[in-house]
Order: sequence, then C-alpha cells, then structure tokens
Amino acid sequence: MAMKISQLAMRSMKKNIRNYFLYFFALIFSVALFFAFVTLQTNPVVDVYTEASTKADSGFKVASYLLLFIVTLFVIYANSLFIKQRSKEIGLFQLIGMPKVTIARMLSIENFLLWFTAILIGSFLGFMATRFFAMILLKIIQIKQVTEINFSWSAVTQTFIVFGILYGITMIQAFWKIKKSSLLTLFQENKKQEVHIKQIGIGQMFIGLLGIVLIILGYFYSSRLFTVETSSGLLGRMIFILASTIGGTYLVFRYSVAFLLNTVRKMKKGHLSLYDVLAAAPIMHRMKGNAKSLTLITVLTGVALAILSLSYISYYSIDSNVQASAPFDYQTYNNNYKNLGNQFKEAKIAVDQYDIAIIEGFVDFSEAVENPNTSIRKFVGTNIVSQSSAQILYPDLKLKSKEVAILGYTDAYDVMSPMKKDRVIQIEKPHGNTKLTINSFYKKTVIPSRLSGGSFTLVVSDQEWRNLAKVKTIHEATTFKKLTGYNLKDQTQAQEATKIYYAYTNNGLVTSKDEFMNGVLLQSKADLKTNLQSSIGLTIFITGFLGLAFLLATGSILYFKQMSEAEDEKQSYKTLRKIGFTESDIMTGIYMKQLFSFGLPLLIGLLHSYFAVKSGWTFFGSELTAPLLIVMGIYTILYILFAMLSVSYYRKVVHDSL
Repeated sequence: MAMKISQLAMRSMKKNIRNYFLYFFALIFSVALFFAFVTLQTNPVVDVYTEASTKADSGFKVASYLLLFIVTLFVIYANSLFIKQRSKEIGLFQLIGMPKVTIARMLSIENFLLWFTAILIGSFLGFMATRFFAMILLKIIQIKQVTEINFSWSAVTQTFIVFGILYGITMIQAFWKIKKSSLLTLFQENKKQEVHIKQIGIGQMFIGLLGIVLIILGYFYSSRLFTVETSSGLLGRMIFILASTIGGTYLVFRYSVAFLLNTVRKMKKGHLSLYDVLAAAPIMHRMKGNAKSLTLITVLTGVALAILSLSYISYYSIDSNVQASAPFDYQTYNNNYKNLGNQFKEAKIAVDQYDIAIIEGFVDFSEAVENPNTSIRKFVGTNIVSQSSAQILYPDLKLKSKEVAILGYTDAYDVMSPMKKDRVIQIEKPHGNTKLTINSFYKKTVIPSRLSGGSFTLVVSDQEWRNLAKVKTIHEATTFKKLTGYNLKDQTQAQEATKIYYAYTNNGLVTSKDEFMNGVLLQSKADLKTNLQSSIGLTIFITGFLGLAFLLATGSILYFKQMSEAEDEKQSYKTLRKIGFTESDIMTGIYMKQLFSFGLPLLIGLLHSYFAVKSGWTFFGSELTAPLLIVMGIYTILYILFAMLSVSYYRKVVHDSL
C-alpha cells in the first residue's frame, strides 16, 4: 500500500508541476538566502568584523530572526493557497473512498520530496553565493580584504532544523484542513470568497469614501509629524497615522474598489464589454476575500520600502554628518595639545591651522520661532563665535553690530523648531540682555557636534563677540574656550598625519571637568567617515537582504493567488473561446486585471513609503530624493517581473482551455 501511495504522490506531483514550479523556486530561493546569511556570519573576515563591533553582531542576530519571520510567513501563506487550490482534488480522493489518513500521507510524501530537494539545492546555491554576498558587504563597509568561500556545518544544521520545523508546520496545516473539511466544503472552497454584488448601499458608499479619506489624513499628518509640542503628542500622532493608513488601506480594498467598479458598471447600464467581464467583475467579486491579504502585502511593502529608502538615504548623507561632527581633518580644544601643529611641521606634513575662540551664552529663542506654540526652553546654553571664525567656512558672511547668523541650522531644526529671518533673539547678561536680529541661517558649523551637543552655533560681529567675552557670567559658563582645527594640504599624507594625531592627543580623547563632555572622542575626519560607512553600510546590507526576501515572499504570494484564480476561471475562458472570442481578445482583459492585481498594491505601497520617508528624511537632508527613487524603481521592476510571470501563466491557461 505504501508503494501505491508513493506512486500516487509522484503522479500527483507531475500533474501539478506547473503549480509547484514557482513554489519550488521560491522555497529554493528562501533556503539559499537563509543559508547564505547564516554562513556569512561564520566567514572569517566578517567574523573578525562582528567580534570587533557589538552593533554588527546584534544586527546580524536581529536580521536572522526577521529573515526567519519573513520566510515563515511566506511558507505558511503560500501553503494555505496551495491547499485551497487542491481542495477539489482532495475532495475527489475522498469521494472515491480514499481515507483522510491516506490522503494526508500522500501529501506528506509530496511535500517531503519537494522540501528535501529544495533544501539541498537551496543550501548548495546559498553556499556558492556566500562569497558574493561577503564581497558586497565588505565593499559597502569599506573593508579592503579578500574573502574566500567558506563552508559551515553550523549553517547546514541550522538550515535543516529551521526548514524541517517549517515543513512540520505546513503538514499540520494540511492535515488540519483535511480533517476539518467536509466534501461539500472542499468542492465549494474556491467559491467561498466570491461575493455577487447586486447593489451598493449608502453605508458601503460611505465606508468606501471613508477609506480614501483615512489614507489622505494619514498622509497629511505624516507630513506634519514633528509640529507637535510634546513626546506624548508625537507618539499619539504616530499611532493615529499608522491606524488611519492601515485601516484606510483595508477599507479601500474591501469597499472602495468594489464601489468604484460597481459604479462604472451601473453607468454602462449592464452593457458590459468583454474586458469588463474579464477584469472588473472578478476583481469586484473576490475583493471581500482578498482585502486582508492585499492590505497586509501593501502595508508591508510600504514599510519595507521606507526602511530600505531611509537606510540608503542615511548612507548618502554620510558626508554631511561627517562635516557636522568633524569640520576639520583634525581638531583639538582649549589649547590642549597646542604643539600639534609643530608635530606636523617636524614630520613635514603641510597643514592649514585655524584657531576659533568660543564663548557660551544662554540664549532665548522664543521670539524667533515661527510657531508660537512650539515648546522651547526660555534660555538655552549656546556656543557663540565671531564673524572672523565663521568666515573659515563662509567667507562672504558679513554682519552688522546687532545682527546674528545661526550655524548648524539643519533641516531637522527647520521642521521641528522653525525660526524666521529678521526675528530677535536675546543673550542673557546680568545687567540687561543683548538683543540681536537674525540675519541668516547656515547648515554647516565650525564646531564639532560632539562638543556642541548637536545644537546651534551663533555668529556675531567681531566687536560684539569681544563685548560678550568680557561678561563674567558668560566667561565662567564657557566649557570649551578654543577649538583648533587642522586641514591637510596634501591628502596623500593622511595616514602618517593620523598616526601623529592619535599618538599626540591620547587617541583624540576629550578630558573635561564637564561630566557630559568628559570622555568624548574627537576622531579624525577620515576615521569618522570610515566608521559611519561601516555601521550604516551594514544596515543597508541587512535591510537589502531582508527586502529581497520580503519581495520574493509578497511577489510570490500575489502570483500564487493569480494562479489559483486563473484555474478557477478556466471554464469561463473555454466558454468564451467556443463562442468565437480569440486568445488575444481574452488576454486584453486579463492584462487589465493584472494591472490592478499587482499595480494597485504596489502603487499604494509606494505612496505609503513616500510619505513615511518624507516625514523622516529631514534628519538626513531633504534634497536626497535620488535614493528613494532608486529603491522604488528597483522594487517596481521586480514587481513587473512577477506580473509578467502571472500573465504568462494566464496565457497558457487560456490557450489550453480549448
């Protein structure tokens, strides 16, 4: 009997080879990604990097769990679609008297052969791809080292355990379905989610419009995310944005689409074209069953795109972050290591030296902020430099005696605490505050953010600066009184200069009576850039890896759903072919259907990601739209490939229908 079941399983697999192909391919790809990712962590070169960086090690571990979650979600969802698609076949086996236990054993054999083969092939491909992924990672994090292919038995063990457990879960899922389903349920499985809409009520019309309004509201408040005054208000707004966009997306798929399509059908007074029958009608009737899955795919697509885009944008903005943290190639403070310039000179390293005198005053910005409701402290400790010092970065900067320029005024400040030109600020003094009018704003600053705390730097005229420096309270409040910056004239001497800098300055470590600043590390500009490229590069690599896995999962699920619907509609195509419609006529309607099935989730997902990124990219630079467009473009192209596969499958179904 076991032999007969095996033969039956093999025959069933041959019969369903078309249905299994992409599922099998997706399983192989999932195994390959997982195996490669786990093996990558044992690569000798990468292993040295992760041991040296706690963040890198934690990043890999978190990414492994997320990758496992994505693969699990995909496998369970895809398996449920295949069980649904084969429900009639399972019902026929029961109808001819085959016990449910025997059917379950047959499915178990089929899936075991499928999964075992996929794990073997996927592990081999993952092993071969490991060196390729390692080279990409090392390239992104700017580590110039050759890596070789390495084999890891630990990765083999983890892969077989993980996918063995997933295989067991899918079998339990299948057995439960067979046990709980009656013959009638199995034969009517594909009709359960179809809803024949006769008319649209006022309630459904209202809910459909509400879905669109909720999404628009979510987008509107996401663009005003940082206009709230308190952290609790920010959290509340974020929760509202999530609820309105997710809820609105579900209502759009569940009610709005059917409402709009039914309205179009009514306008035609029942005179439906072939394209209406093949595109609009199936979409409208299946929308109730598809709403949840389409909402999930759309929202997760938006989240994945937003994370990928923000990671890419942060990589693009490394130079601006480095400039804020290290305005000069090397810097010292408070006349500590004042002979560093002589050290460079003795080593015959040519540098430009800049001495910047600093005072710190308590400044009232309340009259300068654009929104009077913005929560801002009355007097904030702020660094102040002279016009001469600021002209190191901005040679054309010129101020009158009672004017002030603000350095370090980034896009984030412009969104969260916007200030206006020609408004007045006040610098606190014991016998009457000094009032200054804002002349201009600049993004770059001459003081490293590690010393300024990331806050503004004020620029006043040279005479005004001297007057303020004489004030006793200001003099006593100043922690860092002087910054000395050095820029190399010849960057080919950077390696030697950096050795001298770290050797002479206690590795750039700040020692200060101020507990907040004591222990701050002032790295060379080159080292700071390398460290940022390393940490952000790892983030890009991990998010890219997860994005690839997620795209595979969502694209495959959409494809599987279209495969199932194509088989359900095969009889309709047969009827249309018999009454004279050509394959080309039918495919025109199918093109429209695929445009909706893949295009609408992608379009809404792209919009979700755009507004999510827009609310956060001010922290990186509002001009960085290129990374967002690149990520969106790649995702769109890959979705189009899945849509083309779906169209190809439909064409074969239509061709074979007659």
